[in-house]
Amino acid sequence: MNGDTRCAWAVRRSPVGPLLLAATDAGLVNVVFHADERTIRRAVAGLAAALVTAPVRAEGDPVLVRASAELDAYFAGELRAFRTPLDWSLASGFTEQVLRELAASVPYGSVVGYGELAERVGDPDAARAVGAAMGANPLPVVVPCHRVVAADGGIGGFGGGLETKRELLALEGVLPSPLF
Repeated sequence: MNGDTRCAWAVRRSPVGPLLLAATDAGLVNVVFHADERTIRRAVAGLAAALVTAPVRAEGDPVLVRASAELDAYFAGELRAFRTPLDWSLASGFTEQVLRELAASVPYGSVVGYGELAERVGDPDAARAVGAAMGANPLPVVVPCHRVVAADGGIGGFGGGLETKRELLALEGVLPSPLF
């Protein structure tokens, strides 16, 4: 990216807590969980360094408005596939390959194991590397790393916290909804 690329960001409420959304001219570039003031400062500084541009707060940015509307529909159980354009600038190499495969082949309401996803990208011995790629996902929820689970039946890890992962999987009908 060069200094001419714009980056807009906004914070929106969600059932799993505040999310920071960031977009460039190419599309949605980042989703960050638990967007309190400290997290926002770190995320914006990270975006500035990675994208070589000064991110600006812009609630009315068209990509952010579209992403917010789709997230609202997703959390309401009305959207099963995101259509917002994505900017993959914050992912590269194996991580980008795995995330693109995940986005393309693991639909709403289903899960895949780390090892199976490694096989899908042609490296059956790379289950741990797939886990690392999930942890590096710059677009959680939209690129559904919450749908990747452990081979032993456990739900695995999640950058947004295990309770958030459980909530997302329950929303999609993979797990029962919490009783309270």
